[in-house]
Amino acid sequence: MSLSHKSTTFAGCMTNETSSPTLKRQLKMLTIPVFIEIALVMLLGAVDTIMLSRYSDNSVAAVGLDNQLITLVFLVYQFFSMGAAILCAQYIGAGLRKRLVQVVGMALVINLMLGLTVSALLFFFAEQLLHLMGLRPELMGDGVVYLRLTGALSFFQALSLTFSASLRSADKVIYPMAVTGIVNVLNIVGNYALIFGHWGCPQLGVEGAAISTATCRAVSMLLLAVIHFKVHIPRYPLSYFRPIPWQELRNLMRIGIPAMSENISYSLSQVAITYFINQISNEALATRTYCYNMIMFVYLFCVSITQGGDILVGHLVGQQRHQAAYVLGNYFFRWSMIITLTGSAILAIAGKNILSAFTDNQEIIAMGVWVLVVDWFLEIGRTSNIFAGSTLRATGDTVYPFVVGVIFQWSIAVGLSYVIGIPLGYGLVGMWVGFALDENIRGVILVRRWRSGKWRTKGFVRSHEP
Repeated sequence: MSLSHKSTTFAGCMTNETSSPTLKRQLKMLTIPVFIEIALVMLLGAVDTIMLSRYSDNSVAAVGLDNQLITLVFLVYQFFSMGAAILCAQYIGAGLRKRLVQVVGMALVINLMLGLTVSALLFFFAEQLLHLMGLRPELMGDGVVYLRLTGALSFFQALSLTFSASLRSADKVIYPMAVTGIVNVLNIVGNYALIFGHWGCPQLGVEGAAISTATCRAVSMLLLAVIHFKVHIPRYPLSYFRPIPWQELRNLMRIGIPAMSENISYSLSQVAITYFINQISNEALATRTYCYNMIMFVYLFCVSITQGGDILVGHLVGQQRHQAAYVLGNYFFRWSMIITLTGSAILAIAGKNILSAFTDNQEIIAMGVWVLVVDWFLEIGRTSNIFAGSTLRATGDTVYPFVVGVIFQWSIAVGLSYVIGIPLGYGLVGMWVGFALDENIRGVILVRRWRSGKWRTKGFVRSHEP
């Protein structure tokens, strides 16, 4: 059965009943592989933290701050891959194969050029960047080593994101999941050997973690490239790019610039927040790193079902089936909220025991327990933001989430959390209260935008197109 036909069948049943077996089957087919893939992607970063926690708390703090910058870089790389994924989903729904190939080809070339440039900057200016972020002198050695090694090879991630986004948009979500699983096993083995010096390897600590992680990202890109050319787009005819398809580039920009700008704004706000936390104490910075790596797995289901659902939303919008897209969105938003809040409650209850497995520092454990309690309230807003922001972008409504994000990320998440945490003296827990306010306010605004239906006129495929 063709992808276009599957999407049409799905949309037809969608308008009749949101709880139909077909709906559940379609979402499951997409969500489960995406869930596993994202869990493994998160694990790839968390493995360094978990294994380095056996090495020293200071190394965890240094790598945690480095990963703030690496995350920002990866969001820059998502500029074109995110735009390509949204366009691909709508073009697949509309049966526009040539435009699909043009979009992916342009995204790959541009992301390669961007990745090589950014990788060079991270390698040559690692120390200067960490000074700007306020990394403490006693952590600088580990921080520079990790950032240089992972940053120099970060261009592999730029290509991986594009290959993965293209495969997902075509419902081929099983392949990125399998690749990520292989890479995680390799990273765990590499970390074990190089951090602690097993199997005849030198004991390299933070440097070993960086070598293992960077190498695994390169392997991931190579595997995804082979799969992409084999099962999705086997060739990119030059005739498709002569002359340059400027309309597709403009569409990429229309999606990518607001989406990237919002994500960069968010990550820069997190860099600023991390700078403030670094001023509190090394323990506060380590606590944030431990808690962040735990919390990621709480909102994992929300991210995965939203990404899976948004593929189908894109197909439906491409077919001009807006009501079906709306019903689908509400369905997976409801389940995202239920499961995320349940997981957050379990994490808050078990937080002390989990933190005790990572560290014996009682200050870190006590601080982390309260952070996890406050985070339950934060997840209400975060779930709303992940759903509404991502799904609005999947329909082509990209500017509104960007404007809302920039305003509240800096006024509330940065400004208010700083005031509560440092001048008022409530520390990391007080700052987490500020984060919760930011997420919830933005969540309410973006969900109202989704329910207003204004996104119905924002798609990239018009009803008269073949």
